[in-house]
Amino acid sequence: MQLELKNPVVFLDLETTGINVVTDRIVEIALLKIKLDGNEEEKLFRINPEIPIPDEASQIHGIYDKDVEDEPTFKEVAKNLAKFIEGCDLGGFNSNRFDIPLLAEEFLRADIDIDFIKRKFIDVQAIFHKMEKRTLVAAYKYYCNKELINAHSAMADTKATYEVLKAQLDRYRDVEYEDSNGKKSKPIVNNIEKLDEFSSYNNNVDFVGRIVYDKNGIEVFNFGKNKGVPVEKVLTEQPGYYSWMLNSEFPLYTKKVLTRLKLKMMGK
Repeated sequence: MQLELKNPVVFLDLETTGINVVTDRIVEIALLKIKLDGNEEEKLFRINPEIPIPDEASQIHGIYDKDVEDEPTFKEVAKNLAKFIEGCDLGGFNSNRFDIPLLAEEFLRADIDIDFIKRKFIDVQAIFHKMEKRTLVAAYKYYCNKELINAHSAMADTKATYEVLKAQLDRYRDVEYEDSNGKKSKPIVNNIEKLDEFSSYNNNVDFVGRIVYDKNGIEVFNFGKNKGVPVEKVLTEQPGYYSWMLNSEFPLYTKKVLTRLKLKMMGK
C-alpha cells in the first residue's frame, strides 16, 4: 500500500559513534524522500564526526576513522540536509527514540534551528513492536519475505524500513488494536497523522522524555526530585534549576524546550 501524503516524508537512518544522544555523533546518514507524487529521491552522506569512532561501533556498521577522515563535518553539510528535509515529515526504525533526537542535536550544534515540533514522526519499529515485537531484519523477513542484505548499512536499512511500512499498511488494514484505555480501533491506516499517533510510545515534550505532558496536558519534569512537578512551578519556586539544567549534560533539544517554556512563562 502506498502512503497517502499531505507532506513529503523522509525516511532516515543514522550510523553513529555510539548510542548517547548527548555525546555521540553521526558518521553516516541515509535519507529517502517520498514525494507527493510517489517519486523517490535519496541522499547518502558520510560524515567526519570529529571524534574517534569506537571499535565496537565500527564493528557494527563497518565505518572506521580512516573512512571518514576526509569527509565533511556535519556542520559543513547541515544546510543541505536541512533544505532536503524542509517541509517534510520524518520516518525511520527506532527513529523517535534515537535517530531524530540525535539529528536534532547535530543541527543545534551546527547552529541550525529546525522546528521539529510541527513534523509528524513515523516510527516503523514502534508499529512493529506493538504488533509483532521483533527487529528490522526479522521485520523485513516477516513483512516483505526478503532477506535484508547489508544490514547496518544506512541506505539498506532506510530502504528496508520504507518497504516494511508499506507492507504493514497492507497487513494491518483490517486489524483492530486495543489501546491503553481498552478502546478498540483500526490503527494502521494510510494517514500520516494516525501513523504519527500510533507509532509514538510516549507523551514527550522533548525527544528524550525529560519533560512530558501529564494527563491534563501540562508540561512536567519526568526525572529526579521534581518528577511529576509542573515545569512552571519548578522554575518559579526554584529559580536556580533552569541554570543548573542548562549547564548540565542534558540534550541541547531538551534545553531548547526548557528555554521555550521559560520564555512562555515570562510572556504571561
